[in-house]
Amino acid sequence: MAAPIVYFELAGPDVAALKNFYASVFGWTINANAAIDADSAGGLRGGIRQDPPEKVLYLGVPDIVAALKQIEAAGGKVVVPRTVVPGVVTFALFTDPAGNRMGLAESGSFGT
Repeated sequence: MAAPIVYFELAGPDVAALKNFYASVFGWTINANAAIDADSAGGLRGGIRQDPPEKVLYLGVPDIVAALKQIEAAGGKVVVPRTVVPGVVTFALFTDPAGNRMGLAESGSFGT
């Protein structure tokens, strides 16, 4: 299954500081809702959220449930099952065998 990276998130305890850092160092355009403009970030949309520090890449897949079954069969673990955020995205989170947290975004749910 081909699964392009369709979205990324950066997290940290101080969203304002992260917004300032990425805007000033890399020239990213980041709106008041902490959404990173795709045109300023090389064509990939992203977001900043307040949480412990981490980064999450979201892979676009046509069927999250099927992808999660393949992930588990290959040694990964489901962290958040298929979740629908109406009008925003359908997503899931998993960890790979090394413990890296990654996301899935269902194709068509937010322009993937």
